[in-house]
Amino acid sequence: MQTRDVMTREVVSVGPDTSAKHAGELMAEHGFAALPVVEGDNRLIGMVGEADVLRDRIPSDPRLHARRDAEQSDVVLPLLVRGVMTTAVRSVEPHSDVADLARLLVDGHLRSVPVVEDGVVVGIVSRRDVLRTLVRPDDEIRADVLRLIEGYTDDLGCWDVRVTDGVTTVHRAKGAPEVSRSVEEFALRRLVRTVPGVVAVHVVSAVPARTAS
Repeated sequence: MQTRDVMTREVVSVGPDTSAKHAGELMAEHGFAALPVVEGDNRLIGMVGEADVLRDRIPSDPRLHARRDAEQSDVVLPLLVRGVMTTAVRSVEPHSDVADLARLLVDGHLRSVPVVEDGVVVGIVSRRDVLRTLVRPDDEIRADVLRLIEGYTDDLGCWDVRVTDGVTTVHRAKGAPEVSRSVEEFALRRLVRTVPGVVAVHVVSAVPARTAS
């Protein structure tokens, strides 16, 4: 499964000269953790996140502190996105493996990453987008798997597909592969792994032997 299969294509972005306050308003309104910062022909130059906008912008309530804090009026905060954004941005490409994407999100403690092709933002993908692939109903996963297998083998009504919590088992119920059994099983395992929601695959392309009565 590729990032293009799970990413959001309609991206809300801001420019470097957008006010930091407006960027915060967009994140609060849409429930985003971060926004791509673009310029020119939608080229990525940075990311601005919730923490970037929140940092040092909420003054302490003097009634709740015993000591006298420095006057916040002396602090000059950047008003534009260019003054608070992160320029060292980690991104992914549309054809990148979702498994690699998931590791990046988890290991990098990221809530979302932009999807970039030739320097241009073409999407954004969040942890929630990836999580949705794991919570697809088993019957939807089964239908997609069966459709792919029958389309690949052209053997209609020959497959028993079972899915439990994303773990997918495929058995050939009748017929025989046009190639060797090992080649068919290898091809089907690779094919089934492309279906969103599949977490593990077991394929047996041989017809079960009948037991003697």
